Amino acid sequence: MQITKTALDGVLILEPKVFGDARGWFMETWSARKFEAAGLNFNFVQDNQSYSAQKGTLRGLHYQTAPFAQAKLVRCTRGKLLDVAVDIREGSATFAKWVAVELTAENKKQLLIPRGFAHGFLTLTDDVEIQYKADNFYAPNCDGNIRWDDSEINIEWPFEPTILADKDAKAPTLKERLERGELKF
Repeated sequence: MQITKTALDGVLILEPKVFGDARGWFMETWSARKFEAAGLNFNFVQDNQSYSAQKGTLRGLHYQTAPFAQAKLVRCTRGKLLDVAVDIREGSATFAKWVAVELTAENKKQLLIPRGFAHGFLTLTDDVEIQYKADNFYAPNCDGNIRWDDSEINIEWPFEPTILADKDAKAPTLKERLERGELKF
């Protein structure tokens, strides 16, 4: 597994070793032993998968607060998407900064997103599946979101989304969440 650091501390791009032959290919998408050897200590407890039918679907920016904050290991298993992590840890040197990585079924890259980061993605093709592991269980009362087009964060999306859930379209800004004291990790 190749590990590449990003501009945000703790957000990593992981590239599994892929073994191929005439039959196809094989890869380990996660190994507790290999993670621990790399100094990555996560106890994933839940796997999630979502499907987006149309190009231009945006989901996010989502996060969970304490005591159910989540780290995620994200990968694309069909199609292509732009995956985004935003540092929303108050007091962090990279607060409100973001990184984006193109995840595809072909490149097999994964994005490791620690607790204290918001996560979102935009589908770049039709028929996109995303799968991710979480190190804490989903808790509706700890669920939060931030506007995908928040001007303080200023994510450079490649194009305007065409499909967006009401809860994401009407999400508060990062500043509003901060003023309400809603960013506890």
